[in-house]
Amino acid sequence: MDAKQSASTSATLPQWGDITDIFFLGAGGIGMSALARWFHLKGYRVAGYDRTPSPLTEELEKEGISIISDERAEALPESCTDPRHTLVVMTPAIPDTQAQLCRFREQGFLIKKRSEVLGMITSGMRALCVAGTHGKTTTSTILAHLMYQSDISCNAFLGGISNNYGTNLLTSEESNYVVVEADEFDRSFHRLTPYMSVITSADPDHLDIYGDAAGFREGFEHYTSLIRPGGALLLKQGVELSPRLQKGVKLYTYAGPCKEPRQSAMERLPDFYADNVEVGNGQIGFDFVTPGGTIQNLKLGVPVYINIENSVAALAVAWLNGVSPTELRLGLASYKGIYRRFNIHLNTERIAYIDDYAHHPTELRCSIESVRRLFPNRKLTGIFQPHLYTRTRDFADGFADALSLLDEVILLPIYPAREKPIEGVSSAMLLERIRCSKKRIVQKDELCGLLRGRQNEAVISLGAGDIDRLVPAIKKALEE
Repeated sequence: MDAKQSASTSATLPQWGDITDIFFLGAGGIGMSALARWFHLKGYRVAGYDRTPSPLTEELEKEGISIISDERAEALPESCTDPRHTLVVMTPAIPDTQAQLCRFREQGFLIKKRSEVLGMITSGMRALCVAGTHGKTTTSTILAHLMYQSDISCNAFLGGISNNYGTNLLTSEESNYVVVEADEFDRSFHRLTPYMSVITSADPDHLDIYGDAAGFREGFEHYTSLIRPGGALLLKQGVELSPRLQKGVKLYTYAGPCKEPRQSAMERLPDFYADNVEVGNGQIGFDFVTPGGTIQNLKLGVPVYINIENSVAALAVAWLNGVSPTELRLGLASYKGIYRRFNIHLNTERIAYIDDYAHHPTELRCSIESVRRLFPNRKLTGIFQPHLYTRTRDFADGFADALSLLDEVILLPIYPAREKPIEGVSSAMLLERIRCSKKRIVQKDELCGLLRGRQNEAVISLGAGDIDRLVPAIKKALEE
């Protein structure tokens, strides 16, 4: 851990009385693991269950957090069998029939959802939250780095593993700021009380939860009503929402590259935007325009074009909270990205390989267009693992349109996560809609054989399932 991070056994949670032990159902999830780390640092005894061991659960175990993959009630550790002293934290992905969850309910344990616990931990802090269908993980991680490396510092619960710190949790004893990724799934972000919030986008998603696009939009509009008086909302220009702000909450707009003249005399410039953008020699630079003036010559530490927009949002929140221009410039240049957010694994004259977490049509389009900008003269091949049957069904045309921007499409079967199959919904329904002439579906064990010996290509793997487990093998096949 960083020098700013230290354990504190005095930081107890009075809402939960005599709690000494915390058990996490779904401990390997990115949001769950950040909470597990926080409780462990605060001196609680922490253990958890996750169905599938992963590099993240291995890291938790190295840090002293016991993780089991046996879901039988009998497998629970002895320390988590007393309902008077044990808090159970669960992810919505855990089914109601899971044996340990059933045991905890039968015996009257205190059980909380991840979002409830995160909301309670951060309620007494100045929460800088980042919400949006896409862009929230990158934006919140940039913001956390900008704040953490400044004199102000911060705590952070992140939705990805920061490459700067090797973790999804940052703690700072001297700071009352906390950066939080505000997740819309299961209406989790309704548990938060932001001091300031960014909304990067509100493209419909999770329609199994919200019902339709109007319900999804209403969920975001309710979220804006939770921002505390004295705080602020930073809304990306063009996002179609009607914020319900409390009295005393300021509204700002932001955008990525933005130049005058506007398309019409009535079109307003956003409050924060990027100007004089320069792309070349593997670098991206721009000037950051604020209501108080322009901060010139900023460089992106991770030169991906979509990061201009994400950086403007993060820079704006940091600037509003007192981070100096010098700290902003140094922080942005030293930002190293996030695991599985446009990670470049190979970049030679013969082959390039990028892996990205994109799993929504808009995210796919942004990733594919970013690769085109970086490698304009190469054939572009995409490997996509659809995530969830419901999402594939609801956005099939959008996925097909985005994937049709590729020169070659390789589809893997749908990763079901928490869902059961839906009749007629499969990768084959996407394949029919994709307009590429070169397209196919393969099983995971067939993939690497297709990739060996490729020349003058850029290959990108995409998806939020378990495709990340294939990254080392894909890289090795392409190198051969």
